Amino acid sequence: MRTPSSLLAERWQPSAVVVRRAALAALVMSIVIVVTGGAVRLSASGLGCTTWPRCTGESLTPTPEMGLHGIIEFTNRMLTYVLCAAVGWAILAARCAAPWRRGLTRLGWAQFWLVMSNAVIGGITVLTGLNPYTVAVHLVSAMALVWVALLMWERSKEGDGPTRALVARPIVQLSYVLVTVIGLLVAAGTLVTGAGHHPGTPKDNRMVPRIPLDYDRLAQVHADLAFVSVGLAVAVLFVFAAVKAPPAARARARELLVVLLAQGVLGFVQYFTDVPEVLVGVHMLGATLTWIAVLRVPLALRVRTDAPAAGPAPVPAPTAAATV
Repeated sequence: MRTPSSLLAERWQPSAVVVRRAALAALVMSIVIVVTGGAVRLSASGLGCTTWPRCTGESLTPTPEMGLHGIIEFTNRMLTYVLCAAVGWAILAARCAAPWRRGLTRLGWAQFWLVMSNAVIGGITVLTGLNPYTVAVHLVSAMALVWVALLMWERSKEGDGPTRALVARPIVQLSYVLVTVIGLLVAAGTLVTGAGHHPGTPKDNRMVPRIPLDYDRLAQVHADLAFVSVGLAVAVLFVFAAVKAPPAARARARELLVVLLAQGVLGFVQYFTDVPEVLVGVHMLGATLTWIAVLRVPLALRVRTDAPAAGPAPVPAPTAAATV
């Protein structure tokens, strides 16, 4: 059955470089949408548009009376369309490549549906008056999008053959433990945000609910997970050196440790300076980069070669009787 994408593939076969650039563009936009979403909350513009999917009950766009908050919230919504365009480009590039990168195409569509679901979650967040639990789910869903976008970008630099581990299985499992711990660290950060000082609206608005847990205790749990993450990252670095893991894996482990240490210093500074908005925004960017850094570690512990090309069936050699 011929589809529009198959017809396009007959006329356009992008190179491997174009496919990688398209996947990278989708990854960059997934990071941008996390940072701009944080900027909406930190600028107290979470309810700049009072409803969803319209900005107001009568208008799709912000009105002059809504001021800067309405513009900021509406701009973040419009960036979703830019993200969709980047994801769409990645899907088409993977589909039209010769040969067809089916695995990359599936990862591209997974990003598309994550974007759609996160848009709905964002709408629910507005309609529920910035409920802190939906805000947390909104961020976790955005981090899931970053995960899939990163996986597509990394896969675009590989072949489509089966994977082969470069280290023993326990080492691979250790990298998965590291990913899990840092995933918990990011999740704990969303809870700190939900109980913290920036509800997403002007400070004189007391109607925005907060997570009914002690902020200092949540911050302590978050800090404890940060210490565990740093210790585990150091242990992984020594283990990789002891087993002579691939140089790429050791380099990524070092990068992760540097990002974690920078995040830790930034986290303590913002806590003891009453959580200024600028530092929180930088911390959110750092959390995204930390998530990317840890996800790249297990990906460096395996290699994926090109799949064998499907050629014509071999012609059987003639028998002696047939020759006669």
